[in-house]
Amino acid sequence: MDPFGDDTPVYVISVAAQLSGLHPQTLRTYDRMGLVCPGRTAGRGRRYSMRDIVLLREIQRLSQEEGINLSGIKHILGLQRDNARLRDELAKAHAALDELANELESTRAVAARLAQQRRHGDPGAPGSDLVPIRRTSVVVWQQRPEHE
Repeated sequence: MDPFGDDTPVYVISVAAQLSGLHPQTLRTYDRMGLVCPGRTAGRGRRYSMRDIVLLREIQRLSQEEGINLSGIKHILGLQRDNARLRDELAKAHAALDELANELESTRAVAARLAQQRRHGDPGAPGSDLVPIRRTSVVVWQQRPEHE
């Protein structure tokens, strides 16, 4: 893993200002507004990451080229963060759903094999003491009561 990735806060404010094309005071204003939240050193000095620099450039673009005020930009950035978070959650939910669907298919296959063994009357076959109970579209197998 790269120790100096896009999220590593390494740039002092003067370098971040130069890389983003903005004045250091503008960066301080954006920090106070919560538009860009740089990392902090033990002495509370700001340290910007490359991701912060890219975000600063996007803020400048939205402001200069699109004419959006800082309040609007803050709202847009919040919506973008929410969108990214929801996309991640959706991807995780899809992965969990796929896993459950695979487990269900596997369970159905086992149930079908057990039912086939039961139909062929093999009393010593595994599961021969099981009886199917249908609940919705899932077949549930449970132990047959001892007194039957």
